[in-house]
Amino acid sequence: MPDERFLFPCTAGAAEPERATVPFIAASVAAISGKRATVVCTTEAVRIGTPGYAETIEEEGMPPLVDLIRQLLDAGGELWLCSACTTKRGITGDDVIDGAQIVGAARIVEALAEGRSMTLT
Repeated sequence: MPDERFLFPCTAGAAEPERATVPFIAASVAAISGKRATVVCTTEAVRIGTPGYAETIEEEGMPPLVDLIRQLLDAGGELWLCSACTTKRGITGDDVIDGAQIVGAARIVEALAEGRSMTLT
């Protein structure tokens, strides 16, 4: 189904570059393939949606995270940041990169009800 949404959860940040990168690899491939792909960042991963942070994350043998984010967004994918997690870290809508959105739990639950969630990490 072309309208089917795939959610890719990400909970890791710079301290765990492989775990931070893998959901973006899968989501980018899905988006490039025409799927509705969304990476949902929670806990420490919400920092990925702030300027300059993704540039610090690169795992040997994998594409740089910043490139994967750009591929995802350029292909029509979405980058969601958990509102409870951003609030805890003092991140507001003014603090996020173009293409990232802060969303609440209700929106995430709504998306889960309409699509599929993938656990990769």
